[in-house]
Amino acid sequence: MKCRVIFNGKEYEADRGVNTGDFLSALGFELICGGAGKCGKCRILCSGGLSEPSATEKELLGEELIKSGVRLACRTYITGDCVINTEGKGYAVVKGDGILPEFSLCPSFKKHGVAVDIGTTTVAARLYGADGTLLSSASGMNPQRRYGGDVVSRMEAALDGKGGELASVIREYVSELIKKAASDAGVSTDGIDGAVITGNTVMLSFLTKTDTEPLTHAPFETSRLFGETVSAGDIGLTALPKETGVYLPRCVSAFVGADIVTALTAARIEKTDKTVVLTDIGTNGEIVLKNNNGTFACSTAAGPAFEGAGISAGMSGSSGAIDRVWVENGKIKARVIGGGEPAGICGSGIVDAVAALLDTELLDETGFMEDGDAVILPPVTLTQKDIRAVQLAKSAIHAGIITLLKTAGVGCGDVDTLYIAGGFGSYLDVSNAAKIGLIPAELEKKVKVIGNAALSGASALLLSEPLKQSSDCYAKSIKTVNLAANPLFVSEYTEKMMF
Repeated sequence: MKCRVIFNGKEYEADRGVNTGDFLSALGFELICGGAGKCGKCRILCSGGLSEPSATEKELLGEELIKSGVRLACRTYITGDCVINTEGKGYAVVKGDGILPEFSLCPSFKKHGVAVDIGTTTVAARLYGADGTLLSSASGMNPQRRYGGDVVSRMEAALDGKGGELASVIREYVSELIKKAASDAGVSTDGIDGAVITGNTVMLSFLTKTDTEPLTHAPFETSRLFGETVSAGDIGLTALPKETGVYLPRCVSAFVGADIVTALTAARIEKTDKTVVLTDIGTNGEIVLKNNNGTFACSTAAGPAFEGAGISAGMSGSSGAIDRVWVENGKIKARVIGGGEPAGICGSGIVDAVAALLDTELLDETGFMEDGDAVILPPVTLTQKDIRAVQLAKSAIHAGIITLLKTAGVGCGDVDTLYIAGGFGSYLDVSNAAKIGLIPAELEKKVKVIGNAALSGASALLLSEPLKQSSDCYAKSIKTVNLAANPLFVSEYTEKMMF
């Protein structure tokens, strides 16, 4: 049965019994702790057909706030027609934080500028004023997912004649995010006169209708590495004036994209004289190492296991997903986003679960489960096939890091910092990542999580013209290490399959 919901003055329909947090997330409302009921920040002001306040709400809000109509979205359910208004800021389904690097303010726009990160899974945008003030942000899931969860599937779709569709859906969605960010900030999109859009090489190719066919076969090269400014009209961004300049940061190679270049900018890696490593752990795991011998980069096909895909009970980090697993008194315990019965398990939960299975000896070092499928929290289980998918993914990342280290002539002991960027990394339990061999154990204490560094770096380029120029030059200096033809990587990859 449908219920009438007035949200911030607009009318919607919702299924009776739906979690308010889930309903609002689809509209871009932010759940800081993923709907786990821990932070108390997803406050809404509401009235009408809603569930009774939960014990968690009473503890985090108190009776007075509840009496005034304040509730926690992640702990409230729609039971009938209702009115909901949001308190304070916060629109984002995607973890889009990340600290801006130090730079001299010299924006490439006069009124307002927008920075966008087109990820394979998610898209995020930030709107800035000419004084460098962050005015608003917006984010959501990449609609290209309907053509496949990874870049390979989407390139295959493009080969099947759907390249135009892939371009159209992402152009439309980026325009929607820009409009939302502008609306939330109370500014006109006509006043947005500058933009920076980052993403991996394939994502920028789809956006610009650049042929991705050369990327589908050896030698895996592209005719366009970007590092150029185009007009909004040229790439079909209808939310912006046609003449607005859109800078597309330079990519390093076919599979080391502009998103890694802007992440490097966010960490200001080009400025350090120490040995540092940066990795974005995703379907296409990208790794960069810098030391006194130069900067080296590689891309390794980790697969989508850590994004919940390719796992029998895998799902995104949304309500119903197991996001944390631990061992207590010899028993496996788990936390479900939003509480209640689990619907599946997301990336952070998968890493935790494998670590827990190792701790309880239900999983041996070869990845074999003698007792068959492992129950994490009924009805969610991990199968032997799931474990193999995790082994493939974690060994690809680990072996990539080790290969870069050895290529640069250094070891784990020489590394000062391991930066982990991206949404998945933001929720990762680093100790469990080391335990299962996703990252070298020697680097566990050297990890620094930097959130959506790709977007932070793109924002910095938007706000600093000199930084844009230095980033372009730095990207050209990075040496690409081809792992596919590297015997060292093959050897490390095989070895790191073990837990």
